[in-house]
Amino acid sequence: MIEKILRHCGLWEEQAARATGLSRTTIHAGLKDLASPASTLKNSAQRVRAQGGGRKKLTRKDPQLVADLEKLVSPMTRGDPMSPLRWTCKSTTKLAETLNQKARRVSQRTVCDLLAAQGYSLQSVRKRREGIQHPDRDAQFKQIAQRVQEFQAEGQPVISVDTKKKELVGDYANKGQEWQPKGQAEAVQVHDFGKEKVAPHGVYDLGRNEGWVSVGTDHDTSEFAVETIRRWWQKMGREIYPKAKRLLITADGGGSNGSRVRLWKVKLQELADESGLEIHICHFPPGTSKWNKIEHRMFCHITQNWRGRPLISHEIIVNLIGQTTTTEGLKIRAEIDRGKYPKGVKVSPEAMNKLALERDEFHGEWNYSLKPHLH
Repeated sequence: MIEKILRHCGLWEEQAARATGLSRTTIHAGLKDLASPASTLKNSAQRVRAQGGGRKKLTRKDPQLVADLEKLVSPMTRGDPMSPLRWTCKSTTKLAETLNQKARRVSQRTVCDLLAAQGYSLQSVRKRREGIQHPDRDAQFKQIAQRVQEFQAEGQPVISVDTKKKELVGDYANKGQEWQPKGQAEAVQVHDFGKEKVAPHGVYDLGRNEGWVSVGTDHDTSEFAVETIRRWWQKMGREIYPKAKRLLITADGGGSNGSRVRLWKVKLQELADESGLEIHICHFPPGTSKWNKIEHRMFCHITQNWRGRPLISHEIIVNLIGQTTTTEGLKIRAEIDRGKYPKGVKVSPEAMNKLALERDEFHGEWNYSLKPHLH
């Protein structure tokens, strides 16, 4: 009788298999169990599978599996010259392939589950190491903070200066994404072999959340850096601070505005003589340039504003910089600087001796001032 019922259910089995994704043999076995006399089942909670039945977990059949997997991904063994994955991307696919070289049958999905169970997750690198840890690092930070508060309390201008990374001019790829009609992404060059670059040098006013950027078309030298400060003062600063007697500049310790660069000091002396301002400079310690305010209060917003857009011309670059704003009220003015700033300019010891340079008692190589010469 049972066989007749099951035979008539053949069509239904096929439909059920399509709907559930189960095989017909599984459905057939289930129907046979349902057609069994009730006396064969002690109660509705009786186990269908015997205790301990079914496929065993890979970790039980192979206790060494997890240990071998951890050897491949553990940070403590990254430098192990014997590791088979030392020079390759540690994707779950490659991890599974490496594990399977020992007569195992581990899938990529199983590797994912094992890693998650051991507390691993996909993570990107983090920029946390600042390089050289100078013993007076924190003391210099406090020195800068005190000088900034002192100048702002007196109504004197305080600016942060630096050069943004050089940018290619032309139809080249720019990192980031921008909303475009679906399937109509802007086409750019496959290779970034452009020769024309610009060097945006910026001045950020800490007290007013305003900035100035000179987009230089020549070399990023100390002369160009000071020229940017000069243009900010002539076109913005002088009007904002008509009673200013002193100017405080915070800058990182390297590059065109580095603490050891002679030309930087010579050109600042020229600016002090022209403007009549007593110019004070505070440099950040080595390896801490990212703490400079201009980096995370102005440059990062410029990068965000032109994300995903090719910087085709100087005009586009200047306009994108000038239109950069934030909810906190950031305002930026920008212009192109087509001046020539040759590299390799030498400054003689005699020229250095003519500077009205005064070094502070605390790290005079980082903290110093240049007073205008009396004419």
